[in-house]
Amino acid sequence: MPKSSARHTDLQLSVILVNYNVREFLDHALASIQKAMKGIRGEIIVVDNASDDGSVQMLQRRYPEVLLIASKTNLGFARANNLALSRARGKYLLLINPDTIVQEDTLRVMLKFFEEHPEVGLAGCKILNPDGTFQLACRRSFPTPWVAFTKVIGLGALFPSSKLFGKYNLTYLNPDAMYEVDAVSGSFMLLRRDVYESVGGLDEDFFMYGEDLDWCYRIQRSGKKIYYVPLTQIIHYKGESTKRSSINEIKTFYEAMYLFVRKHFRRSMALYLFLHLGIFLSSSLARIASFLRPIRMVIFDFLLVDVALMVAEYIWRGEVFSFAPRAYSVVYTVPAAIVVWSLSAAGVYTHRRMSVSRTMAGIMMSYLVISATVAFFRDYAFSRAVIVLSGALSLLLLPGWRLLVRLYGKSSPADRRGLFERRTLIVGTDGAAQEIHKRIRMKVGDGYEVLGFIDTSHKRLGEKVSGLPILGSSDNVAKVIDEQRVSDVIFSAQTLSYKDILTVISRAGGHAVNFHIVPNTMDVIIGKASVDSLGGLPLVPISYNIEKLQNRAWKRLFDIAVSTFLLISVYPFVYLKHTIKSTPRSRALLSLPSVLSGKLSLVGPPMGYASLAQTNGKAGQSIFIGKPGMTGLVQLQSDRALTPEEIEQYGLYYARNQSLLLDIEIILKTIFRSKSKSVDSLQELSQATTEQHRTFEKGAPRPRKARRNTKGAR
Repeated sequence: MPKSSARHTDLQLSVILVNYNVREFLDHALASIQKAMKGIRGEIIVVDNASDDGSVQMLQRRYPEVLLIASKTNLGFARANNLALSRARGKYLLLINPDTIVQEDTLRVMLKFFEEHPEVGLAGCKILNPDGTFQLACRRSFPTPWVAFTKVIGLGALFPSSKLFGKYNLTYLNPDAMYEVDAVSGSFMLLRRDVYESVGGLDEDFFMYGEDLDWCYRIQRSGKKIYYVPLTQIIHYKGESTKRSSINEIKTFYEAMYLFVRKHFRRSMALYLFLHLGIFLSSSLARIASFLRPIRMVIFDFLLVDVALMVAEYIWRGEVFSFAPRAYSVVYTVPAAIVVWSLSAAGVYTHRRMSVSRTMAGIMMSYLVISATVAFFRDYAFSRAVIVLSGALSLLLLPGWRLLVRLYGKSSPADRRGLFERRTLIVGTDGAAQEIHKRIRMKVGDGYEVLGFIDTSHKRLGEKVSGLPILGSSDNVAKVIDEQRVSDVIFSAQTLSYKDILTVISRAGGHAVNFHIVPNTMDVIIGKASVDSLGGLPLVPISYNIEKLQNRAWKRLFDIAVSTFLLISVYPFVYLKHTIKSTPRSRALLSLPSVLSGKLSLVGPPMGYASLAQTNGKAGQSIFIGKPGMTGLVQLQSDRALTPEEIEQYGLYYARNQSLLLDIEIILKTIFRSKSKSVDSLQELSQATTEQHRTFEKGAPRPRKARRNTKGAR
């Protein structure tokens, strides 16, 4: 039991954070907390649980005033917090997670609430998810038999507005009203020192999860009230430390629930057994769902390929199951397995799940393999027409359902992440916002496509900043998100206050958007899906994909195959039309013989840039960056003026990451963009950047020499 001491109350507030490998989030959390502590006599204590991501070094460098307790082992959440609580000197004690962001008024509002409500022992504020939605865990009920039953059975999710069924997360109550609750989230718990001294610290038997529920239970049993206070709000990214550890989240969570029930409800054997059974059923369902989640898409795609085969067989042969019976065990497994394998290699089942272009590219590649396989195994070469038809149907069905989900469903922003698919808004128009835009343009591989800026008012609507339009104001962000099909919104902590940022996020909550915040240091973009670097340009690796023999061979074969097909099927008609009337489309296709002969490639750098040698630091040794292309990464940016440095970054990125899959994706993106922007052809896209490249060759600086990276490519 903690002992009271005069030194414990010489400060108004002690803020305690336990960190484990979330350096960027901790940095941002501390920046927001320091702003919120202005005018408050307080201290910040950080316990680092043996992080290996440079958290301790960052704290020592940027926050020397913070009391750092660096543990050599991972103590767990409860034990680490108790270590800090034993050293805290504040009248009030705040336990807050390092993956949070607080408003400038959060601490003052909560302290004022405690001064006005002496009967309250512990309280939590309103907590938002990174997408602006309300985080249900910030107010809860204890798992009584009925509450546990409705939670386990799923009645609470089916009837969230029902007082009878929605007790666990209190979903029937207004999230903007203040009231007494059983428990609040451990990501933000503010309590009085005398309450801590009365009930003791967190139970160290809980390594992670459950300790907050246990603490609230003990505080309520001591006679003090626990309140939910939505007068201020924070953002909680939730689960960042767990993602960076080897901890089994489901196993740890339900072990904590078992411990809580065993500790507080064992006196009633019937109640104990009932809750124990409920936790067992709930944990079993959670494990099954966790196992099935990553393979649901695989199974669905597998079945769709089989459906495509059946439909193709019916269209061509007039009936289904017309092949030899012995064949169907192979026909309905091998092609679908090849497609699934190809999509998996393309990242469609991991970080690019809703990418239409990558799905199409993967299907094209897989059906080339299927066709080659059938050619070798004559016993299964029943009908080439069925293969072609099933390939066409698969090309329609598999990307089609993803496109429908993206247009009408609630796919996450991470699912939509692709090389050109992160349709992005930057909130702010000042120098800091423009600097973010500049740095994003130099980070080719992160895939942010900045559409425009959001201003703080309507006055400058339609004006251009750094070549991009001001599309809206902070009070109509949700409308702009819908109209522009935005997937990412980036805020600058230098431009807006944290209160304004959280207000905008809350206002646009419910949209399938990933909100990011760039801290004052402007070296990272922090979001739920990822933490992307905005620092200096990465060192260029010496090994480039496009220099590899196998990559160049596959690329050349692809150029030959596609150009030959187009020369036979399309070129004669285009040539005839061109003699009558020349169009950008016809001029583009007339260059196909150059692709076949090897002078050009379907995908590559623009004219002029390809001839500029890149050196890797060794005298006389150059890096091949690809033949000039009919389209390419630079040509796809034809709607904006690129600086020489940006052209260089696109060229180096392509050379570094070139693959047949990337080439197909660029071609598909060119076609889709041409239609959506009413651009007539591939050639028109590249012609729009011709003046840029001429300027680049004549007067702009030549590409800098690639720096040798002796520590490995980033």
